[in-house]
Amino acid sequence: MEENMSLCLYGMHPVLEAVRSGKNIDKVLLKQGLEGPQYRELAELLKEKKIPVQFVPAEKLSKISRGGAHQGVAAFVAAMDTVSLEQMTDNAFALHETPIFVILDGVSDVRNLGAIARTLECAGGCGIILPAKGGAALNADAVKTSAGALMRLDVCRVPNLRYAAYFLKQNGVRLVGATEKADDVLYDTDMTGPLAIVLGSEGKGISRTMLELCDEKVAIPMAGEISSLNVSAAASVMIYEAVRQRRGK
Repeated sequence: MEENMSLCLYGMHPVLEAVRSGKNIDKVLLKQGLEGPQYRELAELLKEKKIPVQFVPAEKLSKISRGGAHQGVAAFVAAMDTVSLEQMTDNAFALHETPIFVILDGVSDVRNLGAIARTLECAGGCGIILPAKGGAALNADAVKTSAGALMRLDVCRVPNLRYAAYFLKQNGVRLVGATEKADDVLYDTDMTGPLAIVLGSEGKGISRTMLELCDEKVAIPMAGEISSLNVSAAASVMIYEAVRQRRGK
């Protein structure tokens, strides 16, 4: 493990995912009088795993979540771990012959990170690669937006995305960059092999150095007057085109 970040998670689903995935949880705060099937499932898991529980007023949870939708639940997670690029790759190929990764170049919004993680996990993807500096934070908002997917996916931070690109290419992973400036269209591109989808920020897009390292640059067809999608929407289109092609093989 390479990075430890303390955080407080809030919301029923993120906390449930943290407990299910075996994260090291210091304690869980529950709203007094909380009821419902998800609460009962959570209560049973907390008892089974011997995780300390404290019942608190809703006002305390609102303060912890800074007004976010806490749903009566918050958890103090001791650490959120990232893995090395080598470990991520080993884990991915141990599970899949044709893994899908996502490389985020300059994407700093935690909600976009969370939404992309959620899509990737739903699609059976294997990991997200972020730069050590300038990338979105792995915080509670990112985990909540991901619906807990960031607790299940491998996440890697690297000092230099170019190193990650070279390493993946040497391990047989093809890099496909999404850019509206490309001549090739996504739907005409082979997305069936081991794949890393490269996405840039909405303002600047993928950096020139990373674009040069992409094996192929593709555009998502746009028919409206707006020239580009939100980066998390673009990620969904790219990821599920890869899923569609794999199902068609």
